[in-house]
Amino acid sequence: MQALRTAATGMLAQELNVEVISNNIANLRTTGFKKQRAEFQDLIYQDIRQVGSTTSEQGTMVPSGIQIGTGVRTAATPRVHTQGTIAETGKDYDVAVRGEGLFQVQLPDGRTAYTRDGTFSLDGNGLLVTKDGYQVGGGITVPTTALSVTINSVGLVQVLDNTNTPSDVGQIQLARFINRSGLQPIGDNLFLETAASGTAQVSNPGTDGAGTVLQKYAEDSNVNAVSEISDLIAAQRAYEMNARVIRAADDMLSNTTLTR
Repeated sequence: MQALRTAATGMLAQELNVEVISNNIANLRTTGFKKQRAEFQDLIYQDIRQVGSTTSEQGTMVPSGIQIGTGVRTAATPRVHTQGTIAETGKDYDVAVRGEGLFQVQLPDGRTAYTRDGTFSLDGNGLLVTKDGYQVGGGITVPTTALSVTINSVGLVQVLDNTNTPSDVGQIQLARFINRSGLQPIGDNLFLETAASGTAQVSNPGTDGAGTVLQKYAEDSNVNAVSEISDLIAAQRAYEMNARVIRAADDMLSNTTLTR
């Protein structure tokens, strides 16, 4: 009976939906995290009576036909790149993006990754790095003589030494993509450029729509707990309904077998 297989595809789809929601909730407090959502497509249809087929020699046609669907499949799990809440941390090297841009990070293998997580710090050489020690941007080094560090809204990093003379030590740049949903997540709050995302468009904050940066702030995830719980309940109900279809189809199949 086709209904058994069709309902099974519905259960599998909702199982994946719950997994996506679970990952969103698990990352509720992950800095810079962007939630995902599951999107679905219906499967191929069985044509019992072809729409538009002729029904007489005079050329009359079937107006709607008979098509039986075969279920559903997951089409994509794109990320929703809306702005998360920006919260004050008080740490000198925490930087949040207000806008579309992403920070550039140099991986140990030479590749460039991108992130919204701006919780940076200094390594033993004074180099600005991520929590995993990856270099931020093209390399920004704060000298040991620096008494204070300022990162302005356009990403310019300045230090003040004991002579009270400010000096520029680097520039934080942001990257934009035509299709941010096309970025490949690799964990650790990092993304890689792909053919689907398009080439990174790098610019200073405050130009080309990249957004601006805020020192001593961090961007929270954009996951809304209430919305996720609501979606979880809806996914659970859809799963239960598909399970009921399987039970009903099984009962019908059993009755058909008994009457033979």
